[in-house]
Amino acid sequence: MIPSPESLPRLAPGCRINDKKENPRLLMKGDKSLRLHGPSLEIVERCDGRHSVKQIVTDLQLLYAKAEPKRVEQDVLSYLSLLATQFFIEL
Repeated sequence: MIPSPESLPRLAPGCRINDKKENPRLLMKGDKSLRLHGPSLEIVERCDGRHSVKQIVTDLQLLYAKAEPKRVEQDVLSYLSLLATQFFIEL
């Protein structure tokens, strides 16, 4: 499933990110959790229902300006797809 550029991803019900003071940063839902760092944390923090997939891609391309823009886009789309299939986010 490739997210639509206009989709507004948000955390799924019952899903949350632990406090910024806690390390490692985790995305948690029930007994499942994913460790977040670098780009994965940047992506998940933008899954607030206000940032579109296109905005998230653009933000990450700017944040990681030394990386190939198309590669950043592919990585963001792949990660969002993974989060959606594991029910951490809704698109």
